[in-house]
Amino acid sequence: MDTKLTLKLNQRIIEKAKEYASNKKMSLSRIVEAYLQSLTSENHISEFEISPFVKSISTGTEIPADLDYKKEYSDYLIEKYK
Repeated sequence: MDTKLTLKLNQRIIEKAKEYASNKKMSLSRIVEAYLQSLTSENHISEFEISPFVKSISTGTEIPADLDYKKEYSDYLIEKYK
């Protein structure tokens, strides 16, 4: 059963998160739910990887504007399947 949750966040972060969710064709609620599930579940294999952007929201670190997401993901997959 889904339940409504109200969060108080920095407006800039909300705008960036909504843009990210839109680009990924996912709801922001689903991204937040998956992130919280990954934090609270032991030995849980996430349905999808938590992106650097979403991780940056939790840590407050900034992602460089010139970050090449496709290259980063490609490098990740190469390393994962060595």
